[in-house]
Amino acid sequence: MKIVSQIKQPVEQEMELFETKFRDAMSSQVALLNRITYYIVNRKGKQMRPMFVFLTAKLLNDGAVNERTYRGASVIELIHTATLVHDDVVDESNKRRGFFSINALWKNKIAVLVGDYLLSKGLLLSIDNGDFDLLRIISVAVREMSEGELLQIEKARRLDITEEVYYDIIRQKTATLIAACCSLGACSVKPDSPDVEIFRKFGELCGMAFQIKDDLFDYGAEKIGKPTGIDIKEQKMTLPLIYVLNNCSASEKKWLINSVKNHNKDKKRVKEVICFVNENGGLDYAVQKMLYFKEEALALLATYPPSEYKSALELMVNYVVDRKK
Repeated sequence: MKIVSQIKQPVEQEMELFETKFRDAMSSQVALLNRITYYIVNRKGKQMRPMFVFLTAKLLNDGAVNERTYRGASVIELIHTATLVHDDVVDESNKRRGFFSINALWKNKIAVLVGDYLLSKGLLLSIDNGDFDLLRIISVAVREMSEGELLQIEKARRLDITEEVYYDIIRQKTATLIAACCSLGACSVKPDSPDVEIFRKFGELCGMAFQIKDDLFDYGAEKIGKPTGIDIKEQKMTLPLIYVLNNCSASEKKWLINSVKNHNKDKKRVKEVICFVNENGGLDYAVQKMLYFKEEALALLATYPPSEYKSALELMVNYVVDRKK
């Protein structure tokens, strides 16, 4: 059985019912909107985020979930989808998971409006049901994601990023949404309990490991084929590069910064940067840090009694760092 199917198994029924509720949450009186949201729903990914919500809730509540859990999962998926639609506009990307992006098919103006619509749908789903504690969690996540993206853009201009700033960026940009999933799951069944914060931290650690893994793919780590160098082309400073910049000679540092700043579209030069980072321990260091975040996440789970939901979450944490794409 595939790892993702194994993770999903303890929440299979919830995920099926969630599909229906999520589709309902997206519905509109406008035919164009319905056509676009139908397109989005039928091209969904692995749906890891709702799985985090349900697994956390079931682990903490003897295998039971409630309507708030479903709403929490729907809100997170609405917000996540909105950010993806907006990201494709910002990145001028024409593809998403192998399919045409919304902006490629319906142009930027419509894509931005659809993203706004999904965002408002998510917020209203919480407000209409009085889930203000859930709304707070998700609103903090949206604010942090925006700040993280802007911080990354600001730093890319100057290329003066430290390891600490990098962690700030990925915590806000990526980890905060997974942290929100886990704290929403906990808050839906055990509001005001210490578990809400414990699982927020657990999700954050998973998200940190997840993003470092993504950054490694750019260097062709984990035998996924050719390195892509996309981050270098986009002047994104990721952990392997940051480590090497902080641990090489002044002349090497100058060459690296010049390469990323002025030769980032030159394929041969990008390849040279990738080789240099690899040979100077950048990938090994990033892998070490990724495994540190993974172990910290597993340590938080270790305090809870054994259950199939706990096992699935442990599997999820391992999958985050072992995945091949």
